[in-house]
Amino acid sequence: MERQRLDKWLWHARVVKARTSAAALVEAGHVRINGVRESAPGHAVKPGDVLTIALDRSVRVLKVIGFSERRGDATAARVLYEDLQSRVE
Repeated sequence: MERQRLDKWLWHARVVKARTSAAALVEAGHVRINGVRESAPGHAVKPGDVLTIALDRSVRVLKVIGFSERRGDATAARVLYEDLQSRVE
């Protein structure tokens, strides 16, 4: 798999609890891909893309590393991305 829908990837990476929440987050303009605001939940992300996600009380900066066919536990989700904020702090 070379690409995956943005809403599906956010859900598989456990950024949100439900795929509909992921779609709503994107549609509301709270997600940027490589610095560009994205409003289409079906936009494809690829390895190397940097996502900036504005959540309720925080902002997460994640680099897409891989994809998953189905949603797994937190350990499985952690291998899908690199948290770029943890490198800075």
